[in-house]
Amino acid sequence: MLNKSKVKHALGPSLFGGLISLAGTALAAGDIEFNTDVLDLNDRTNIDLSQFARSGFILPGTYSMVVQINTQSISEQSVAFYPPDNDPKGSQACLSPSLVEQLGLKESGGAKLAWWKDGECLDIESLPGMEVSGDLATSTLNINLPQAYLEYSAINWDPPSRWDEGVPGVLVDYNMTAQSSHQRSEGNRTNLSGNGTLGANAGAWRLRADWQGRVEQNSEGAARHQKLEWSRYYAYRAIPALKARLVVGEDYLYSDLFDSFRFTGAALKSDESQLPPNLRGYAPEVVGVAKTNAKVVISQQGRVLYESLVAAGPFRIRDLNDAVTGRLDVRVEEQDGSVHTSQVDTASVPYLTRPGQVRYKLATGRPSNLQYGADGDAFATGEFSWGVSNGWSLFGGGIGDNNYRALSVGVGRDLLAFGAVSLDVSRSHAEVWDETLTGKSYRLQYSKNFEEYDSQVTFAGYRFSEKNFLSMSEYLDARHYGLNGELGGRGKYDENGVYREGWRPIGGSKALYTVTVNKQFRDLGATVYASYSKQTYWERPDTQRWNLSVARYFNVGTIKNMSLSLNMYRSQEFNHKDNGLALTVSLPFGRSGTLSMDANRAGGQNRYTTRYADRIDERNSYQLSASDNGASGYLSHVGDQADINLSASQQEGSYTSLSMSARGGGTLTPYGGALHRTNSIGGTRLMVDTAGVPDVPVRGYGSPTRSNAFGKAVISDISSYQRTAASVDLEHLPSNVEATQSVTQLTLTEGAIGYRSLEVISGEKAMAVLRLPDGSSPPFGATVRNTKQQDTGIVNDGGNVYLSGIQAGEQMVVSWGGSERCVLTLPGTLPADGLTDALQLRCQMVAANPSLPEPAALTGKPIDTENTSS
Repeated sequence: MLNKSKVKHALGPSLFGGLISLAGTALAAGDIEFNTDVLDLNDRTNIDLSQFARSGFILPGTYSMVVQINTQSISEQSVAFYPPDNDPKGSQACLSPSLVEQLGLKESGGAKLAWWKDGECLDIESLPGMEVSGDLATSTLNINLPQAYLEYSAINWDPPSRWDEGVPGVLVDYNMTAQSSHQRSEGNRTNLSGNGTLGANAGAWRLRADWQGRVEQNSEGAARHQKLEWSRYYAYRAIPALKARLVVGEDYLYSDLFDSFRFTGAALKSDESQLPPNLRGYAPEVVGVAKTNAKVVISQQGRVLYESLVAAGPFRIRDLNDAVTGRLDVRVEEQDGSVHTSQVDTASVPYLTRPGQVRYKLATGRPSNLQYGADGDAFATGEFSWGVSNGWSLFGGGIGDNNYRALSVGVGRDLLAFGAVSLDVSRSHAEVWDETLTGKSYRLQYSKNFEEYDSQVTFAGYRFSEKNFLSMSEYLDARHYGLNGELGGRGKYDENGVYREGWRPIGGSKALYTVTVNKQFRDLGATVYASYSKQTYWERPDTQRWNLSVARYFNVGTIKNMSLSLNMYRSQEFNHKDNGLALTVSLPFGRSGTLSMDANRAGGQNRYTTRYADRIDERNSYQLSASDNGASGYLSHVGDQADINLSASQQEGSYTSLSMSARGGGTLTPYGGALHRTNSIGGTRLMVDTAGVPDVPVRGYGSPTRSNAFGKAVISDISSYQRTAASVDLEHLPSNVEATQSVTQLTLTEGAIGYRSLEVISGEKAMAVLRLPDGSSPPFGATVRNTKQQDTGIVNDGGNVYLSGIQAGEQMVVSWGGSERCVLTLPGTLPADGLTDALQLRCQMVAANPSLPEPAALTGKPIDTENTSS
């Protein structure tokens, strides 16, 4: 690969000024005749311009090229060039069957394809309008295809033929939080909690084991609570032909019709993430207000899904997996020791399917519980959605075991300008504890994006259930806890109506109301977000929660971009009520900081706080706050090996607290390993090999990370089934490092460990004068490469060359006329203050250097042994 800046340094005005005024004539076959008289050279007979002698001509051979399809890059791969049958002196790119498969052609167009060279290469004339051209200057193969041939086209999305399953490897991801506090009433308290994933990849399969744990100590140092458990063992893989995901092992039922529960078995379901972005669903979000620097834990049926430290004030968690469905438990642990819990019902948009398509979810196995193992008989479930037409979709499904059955059927309608709506009805029949319970449940869902009003009804739903209706998860709870036995009943209350902590409610759901609304007032610079959820029961008190967030940006005199925000929430669960309000005024302060003042009311207490937040740089940010009788600080660091958050708080006469969280992981492949930060635990990642050069900054979409001592870096901000670019951060490269290939692109399947190498040259740069054994110099235009086959220079007049990647004692190979001709050895020691004088280098002919490995083994090109002199 030629580096443009390097060529400019090597050839200088002597070649480029001369080529501009070359008198050439393009013949019918593409030949160009050069007038070398215009070149300012001492020896015009010692010139090698064979590679420039034909317009667009590429010498027959195999080259590593980045393939571009309609200007969209796909993976770098080897491309062979062969002389076509009708032009023995020409060359044409060979599009192999594997490369053609990556084009994403419609199945209907496959029968029209014709081949040449015994079926090894595509005949591009079999696809009228198709154009193929190679460019060695950028190592790019450009393929232009009419859109009519392509299956689907979307920005940053590739068809399954281009998906990369990654390389084999193992991974260890973790998310740890440590907290230490001194409470005036309780003394010292320390706890350590965390969760993570241990995994291995083999081909398309992803093997995973999730863990979670928590340890607490009191003031005497004795462990009060100590728990470490493996929450599930499972394996999964993508099945692109079905646009589906197969899971075996311990999993949770993800359904649009039925409640979620844990089971051991197998599941096959349509995977929306494998669809183009505009056809996918959405991920749930959790909003709230933290009184102090707090830890937020989001779990479902005992399994931790998310855990993180948040700074004091309003928080909004939006990076949950879009596969999460059902009810989530939210736990906010404040640094003053108080704990607030709530539940969030994740809403799903109405179940609509594209016309003519069928989406499905199948699962079978045995229900299991995280605490006490197997629970229940073998079950099976299936559901589908069929796109009947542009506007209508039918959906339904069933689930059951020996003593439980539930059926559901519904219809969805696209109302176009009025949004989308769906209606379904479910009927359950359960035999448990010698009782037979039969009931129905009705559900109405609606969503709409009012673009003309800058509003979105993200979700609105209503569900009504008869008294004896039981979902599968409620039926499983009833089997274990009983309906009216000592452990429970249809509520959590004893005979006196007093709430009994630890009891589980069994069934009894009556109605569920859910709505989420967003509204932008662009003229006022304001945004409103509101959510409301209410659950009523037949035989126990209601539960409800609502959130309201209002924000407005405005200017006051010379102060620009001030903001005023109001966050309110109210929750009620059985006899416990929790209300909170935070009013915040923020204004820019300094070059990049923000000064905020807020009034907060929670738990019946008022709190007034002043905060200052700022960014130190791209990787570090902090927040300092002071209230009536306390102060706190919060620091966030995005590191190469982990994301680290630190927080400290002190409340006069009450408590002192210090917390730390670390989120990261390690990945090991046959190509090497690296420690790294982690966005999604156990998720997709890309290992970038910088040719063994350490301290090279590479980035995905977030902050860059630097390659380790072995030249490996792992980028974790990778989206599954979406084209991702990884690049070298050229602005922060070390002075002795040069990137000849700085960008790579690929599309990884879920959980894959991708691997890509980038051409990076490390070493000093200097002018050099090359001489052959007889005192002559290599011809003008000869190329110089190091032992890694990286281009390090092009010979100018008189053997002058600007070399890069100079390493003490290493060897480089000089080639011309299509063959490797001689080898030069760099000095064994280099000046500590850098290379200021031109190096005088002797180039030994390859036949005279038997200790050098065969050049053909380095380049794969034949050596011309009959012409080894200049």
